[in-house]
Amino acid sequence: MELKVGQIWRHYKGKHYKMLVFCKHSETGEELVVYQRQEDGNTYARPIDLFFKDVEWEGKIVPRFIFVRDN
Repeated sequence: MELKVGQIWRHYKGKHYKMLVFCKHSETGEELVVYQRQEDGNTYARPIDLFFKDVEWEGKIVPRFIFVRDN
């Protein structure tokens, strides 16, 4: 799935995040996504590769984020 500005994704712990902007790290050129938690407005940045990386949660391997909808 391709990330797009405005999309809503659900984190494996249940919160929802809106994609705000895509950018590159000024030193490494690594692609980053900036996203905002919908429940409280906190904003975060993460390398796109890590955004799609699976994590272990409650003894299972699950996607870090699951697509909810385009906004």
